[in-house]
Amino acid sequence: MGNRNLLKRVNALGYPLLEAEESQNVDLTLADMARSGDLRLWEGFPVVLANSAEKGLFNYNKAGDYLKKPADKVSLVSLITMSLGLYKFFNLELSWAANFYKSLAKNKKKEFKVYLSNLKSDADLNVAGRKMSSQRLKTVFKNYFNKQPEKLNEMLAVRDEMSLDYSLLQVFSPKQKELFLKKLKREKMTKTEREYFSRVVKKKVLALANLELNSLARRLLE
Repeated sequence: MGNRNLLKRVNALGYPLLEAEESQNVDLTLADMARSGDLRLWEGFPVVLANSAEKGLFNYNKAGDYLKKPADKVSLVSLITMSLGLYKFFNLELSWAANFYKSLAKNKKKEFKVYLSNLKSDADLNVAGRKMSSQRLKTVFKNYFNKQPEKLNEMLAVRDEMSLDYSLLQVFSPKQKELFLKKLKREKMTKTEREYFSRVVKKKVLALANLELNSLARRLLE
């Protein structure tokens, strides 16, 4: 299969401009991108991966099954790890990306940290033995989302929602969080829920709203 055909398939999966379609074999396309060794395609890998994974179309195990050579499998996981570092650099903490990071082996988590550090310092990356420019990777990714701002806004919304949900669960139990959000959205509550909110949840809310306590908490984090 020539790279011209692969480029057409990549275009259909979101790099550089078009939308992903379920009719596309995402796993095979990403596997072929990894196997190609073409740096142009590798630079677009994070865009295609983000577009596909956000739609639930990417399966790492299936993509790996398309690759028979150990070197190609290494390229695939290194490209995904590099992509995770790029998302982190842009503060796109996506749920699927966080879950994939947890599954990485220790050496790949170290590799992720090196990628992130190099992205921050504009140093070249070593991805599966190939030198890639940090600046070019960031430019390609940023330019794509500059042309597709609604996609970046969607990802940022997911990130913010995850951050809020995590913070709420540090303070409230799941049931208390549910009542907190119900009250916030002015949704109807049962008598029991109203009483529990007033007796328990409201006290925590008042504590959170206390400006002096908030100031002290911020000082502790400095």
